[in-house]
Amino acid sequence: MYARVTTILLLIAACISLLSMYRPNTPEAPGAFLIVLGTLQDGGSPHAGCKRACCRDFFDHPASDRKVVSLGVYDRGSRQTYMFEATPDLPSQMKMLRTFASDSVGEAPGGIFLTHAHVGHYAGLVHLGKEAMDARGVNVYAMPRMKNFLENNGPWSQLVSRNNIVIQALQDGLPVKAGSVEVTPVLVPHRDEYSETVGYKIRGPRKTALFIPDIDKWEKWNKDIVQEISQVDYAFLDATFYDASELPGRKMEEIPHPFIVESMAKFDTLPARERSKIYFIHLNHTNPAILPDSPASLEIQRRGYLVARFGDIVEL
Repeated sequence: MYARVTTILLLIAACISLLSMYRPNTPEAPGAFLIVLGTLQDGGSPHAGCKRACCRDFFDHPASDRKVVSLGVYDRGSRQTYMFEATPDLPSQMKMLRTFASDSVGEAPGGIFLTHAHVGHYAGLVHLGKEAMDARGVNVYAMPRMKNFLENNGPWSQLVSRNNIVIQALQDGLPVKAGSVEVTPVLVPHRDEYSETVGYKIRGPRKTALFIPDIDKWEKWNKDIVQEISQVDYAFLDATFYDASELPGRKMEEIPHPFIVESMAKFDTLPARERSKIYFIHLNHTNPAILPDSPASLEIQRRGYLVARFGDIVEL
């Protein structure tokens, strides 16, 4: 009897869980969705050469939810998918997006929006090339320096010459259409060795998201991040490091990012509704907030913020 009751309760819990998820193929579903395809810093987890406890077990037992930072968008009206970033995890992320948007057109997304030329954000383009998928005409959206970098340096230039990708030029502040979704690049200060760096405003039929996976410090930006948050429904923000203690022996000023503790101190005076918009993303392998039950994650939650998790889905 006890076993039967337990089984019934488990079935009820499963049904509630399913009903709480968006179902893109149902008529009552909204017009567009955003899905988190990855949350980690460029090097992923386990991180090459890492001997610390944060990575040790994952070399022998990889975790399927540890992917480099990327967002996917499914526009239900056009049945098209779009990706933000081309990470080293592109094959599994592309398949996850295609599985989520099961009635979308084609295996490759309708477009890939790049933020900058740091390895975790564009190196996955190689999977579209001759040695792998040998894709045809995948739209890749890039700012002027990023476009020039891809067109004039191998192996990326081969993707262009073979028409694996077609680079669509972006300009700061000028929106482009991606189905019913509008995407606007916004320049941000970062280490721009090979290209400029942008974040994106992603405006759907109902809601808007801000995506800034990399920035040096909020104070260096010519925009007010608090004002930017007030204009959107979700803000996926750079949270590479929780605090300055994560990389002993490294000069943190050489790899500047807003520490999570700094961002929380800056945003703690905001109303609860504004704080609840913020999803911390782009977590370094050392960042304790990767673990949902860590003291760092619980503190973030206590103060009214969210940590982006692989597979999170929101309406646009």
